[in-house]
Amino acid sequence: MPLIETEEAARRLARAIASDLSLYNEEKIVKGIQEDDLFTSLAEEIEEGRALYKSRVSADLYHKNFYDRALVDILVKSKGHVKSKVW
Repeated sequence: MPLIETEEAARRLARAIASDLSLYNEEKIVKGIQEDDLFTSLAEEIEEGRALYKSRVSADLYHKNFYDRALVDILVKSKGHVKSKVW
């Protein structure tokens, strides 16, 4: 499979991976936000997604942090309704 070479496709892949993380780890995400340790409690899953993302996009696109931005948008921003000390 050829590497993804466009920013739009790289963003879509990053968001798809983050969406899968959200779908399959809802309870962990809510608990992580409540206890302010989201990225620690999901570290293994996040790194597995990061490895997949890195294997599918060109090196130039990987370094633009689309994956990290997608994690924040999907795992954090979408859970603004969850009670947390952070907000």
